[in-house]
Amino acid sequence: MLDGRKRQILQAIIDDYISTAEPVGSRTIARKYNLGVSPATIRNEMADLELLGYLEQPHTSAGRIPSVKGYRFYVDCLLAPPQISDRDIQIIDNWYQTKARRIDEVFQETVKILSRMTRNVSMVLAPQVSQCTFKYLQFLPLDERRSIVVIVTDTGLLENKIIEIPEGLNHEELSRVANAINSHLGGLSVDRITAPVLQDIQNDILPDPALYERAITLLKHILTGEKNEKVYLGGTTQMLNQPEFRDVDKVKGLLTMLEEDRLLCDILHMANNDGIVVTIGQENKYTGIHDCSVVQATYRIDGQVVGTVAVLGPTRMEYGKTMSVLKFMQRHLGEILEKYKVL
Repeated sequence: MLDGRKRQILQAIIDDYISTAEPVGSRTIARKYNLGVSPATIRNEMADLELLGYLEQPHTSAGRIPSVKGYRFYVDCLLAPPQISDRDIQIIDNWYQTKARRIDEVFQETVKILSRMTRNVSMVLAPQVSQCTFKYLQFLPLDERRSIVVIVTDTGLLENKIIEIPEGLNHEELSRVANAINSHLGGLSVDRITAPVLQDIQNDILPDPALYERAITLLKHILTGEKNEKVYLGGTTQMLNQPEFRDVDKVKGLLTMLEEDRLLCDILHMANNDGIVVTIGQENKYTGIHDCSVVQATYRIDGQVVGTVAVLGPTRMEYGKTMSVLKFMQRHLGEILEKYKVL
């Protein structure tokens, strides 16, 4: 454990480096922070902190920068994340009220809000279909030969697809099919909609085997297909404004990684069911983000964890602000989604 003075000096160095992106020297700390000790004493303490692994010295500079160990101690032991301001809360509320009209727009606007608030890359992992409860299916007439089939879950997750109406059927008969499907599947969690359950539906919609096959194929595709998880991403241009990412070769690999949905899903599953999770630099599983930190939190609907919100940025990110915004969004996003459960 560090003594009080080393803690003060380490916090001052990290705060200053987060603010300026410039290596920090002892004279800077003595001049800008009223620690009550001389530059020489600060210099000696900084040398000790470097020996202990909390600071590093870039070969081109006499100043120090935080190490991963230093940032970890800062986040775990020194940082007191501020409460999100009333002004920021008002901005968030107004943003949703004016821009979000559908469930997918809630997620799209959430990543925009997070990027604007934190000036970094933001990610939202939408509710997994397998965690949702089937609510209803509905056929919406498009023209004489086509209909839009809509599937809604309890979290408001919405899927739709245009289908050709089989010969000899009309829209009234499609409604009867929808009623049969809804009576069998309504209230079931998606992971309980198995082949035997789907087979039971056939007895209610015979003698229309063609329609049965179309309806079941569509249900299987939507409920168990590759779209079980979706990541919404925002703020990559914000990331490019950070001095750490002015190196084109460095940022190229990061941008490539951000295009891999499966990789992002894996990163976003690192969050647990409580609180805020912060992974710093080489603590991250993937080498492509070893120069980055990820701050993330799960969010809930009806008490159940259904997704994750996260911010990715340089290790020199503003941890306090990021953690306070995510803590608010962790609670607020679930409340917003509750309003979209009836579409």
